[in-house]
Amino acid sequence: MTELKTSRILGAAALASLTLTLPAFAQDAAPAAETAAAVEGVVTAIIDKGDTAWMLVSTMVVILMTIPGLALFYGGLVRAKNMLSMLMQVFSAFCMVALLWVAYGYSLAFAGPTKGGLSAFIGDFSKLFLSGITPASAVATFSDAFELPELVFVTFQLTFAAITCALIVGAIAERMKFGAVMLFLALWFTFSYLPIAHMVWGGGGLLLEMGALDFAGGTVVHINSGVAALVAAMVLGPRLGFLKEPIPPHSLSFTFIGACLLWVGWFGFNAGSNLEADGLTAQAFLNTITAPAAAALAWALAEKFARGHASLLGAASGAVAGLVAITPAAGLAGTVGAIVLGAIAGVVCLWAVVTLKPMLKYDDSLDVFGIHGVGGIVGALGTAVVATPGLGGYGGDGYEMFGQFGTQAIAVATAIIWSGVVAFVALLIVKAVFGGLRVTESAETDGLDLSSHGERAYN
Repeated sequence: MTELKTSRILGAAALASLTLTLPAFAQDAAPAAETAAAVEGVVTAIIDKGDTAWMLVSTMVVILMTIPGLALFYGGLVRAKNMLSMLMQVFSAFCMVALLWVAYGYSLAFAGPTKGGLSAFIGDFSKLFLSGITPASAVATFSDAFELPELVFVTFQLTFAAITCALIVGAIAERMKFGAVMLFLALWFTFSYLPIAHMVWGGGGLLLEMGALDFAGGTVVHINSGVAALVAAMVLGPRLGFLKEPIPPHSLSFTFIGACLLWVGWFGFNAGSNLEADGLTAQAFLNTITAPAAAALAWALAEKFARGHASLLGAASGAVAGLVAITPAAGLAGTVGAIVLGAIAGVVCLWAVVTLKPMLKYDDSLDVFGIHGVGGIVGALGTAVVATPGLGGYGGDGYEMFGQFGTQAIAVATAIIWSGVVAFVALLIVKAVFGGLRVTESAETDGLDLSSHGERAYN
């Protein structure tokens, strides 16, 4: 593997650090671009319209995976009386985080100095409300001679922040006050998502400087949200009737449609994280097919042996688990490695959902921790293995699997502790502000659609 390819792969673990630390280069496949003006070794940077178009498409499909994808996936899993509340919470979370990202999120995640002070943990306020960013602003990508319009990068990263926060609501479904949900997500976004994103992807970030690999968000998105979801579910307490009476999904058809939309959107999530349209993008794209496919079948097969049947809900959940697991390794794993990682994630996440949750008796309503938290941990640790060149990965010359595994473990532990502590403190603050986190028993019995929003999903 050439030094250029090595730098591309390691750079994929830090989407935005290069926007702050690398010089602006450019490249184009056309011979004319290869002869771009160069004076005294300085290459004139160019923006490729094909890459820009690909990133805009990737951004749109990540929005699709949130609204309506995640909303329908979650909505189908709750009881009919809470369908609209799920749609409303996911939709409102997306809207709120989009505005917070523009106001201060992008700046704190990706702006600021690359060394000294708090730069290992958080950015600064130099780009509040996108100050100084114009249609002419550009950021570096992972190849020599390429740039990307900064507004494209801002918007692409916005969608990551939005879906991460929206994922959490699945764990607290059917029982939390709507206002409390929104305030909790705002606090968690500010004090957990932004620091973790900066530490993993931002210039001078602590975990980036350690060499942690996270191609598209296994640590930043899935472990981060999964742990927050677990803490929120435990602090909030179980739904009425949990472990005493059946609480079945009201529409597996909606859940199936939502899962398929999630899968389609994940191509933008994973393949878009390469920031270009090239061969490595194609590898990430293919891995985003094979890993969830293997996970879906592995979950269904394990479910058949363990519970006597292979369910549609199980297969769909397995696919999501595979998507979660391949996220940090999407551009680092070979095709076979992605299949193996997906299959392992399918079985492990099944165990977390059907064994671990009842054993510990926490009511993670829609298994956010069981799939995103556990799947994210499997994927983050597994990245160290599947990125090994000897196993078909793209870790680069001199890659050392065991050393990288240790680095990945530190990144996982950091995300777990940081997110867990922030979630717990944020919930205490919200509880004090609202005089409690939960709706009343009568409101929960009636359903949040009617009691919180004055509407019914079905007549």
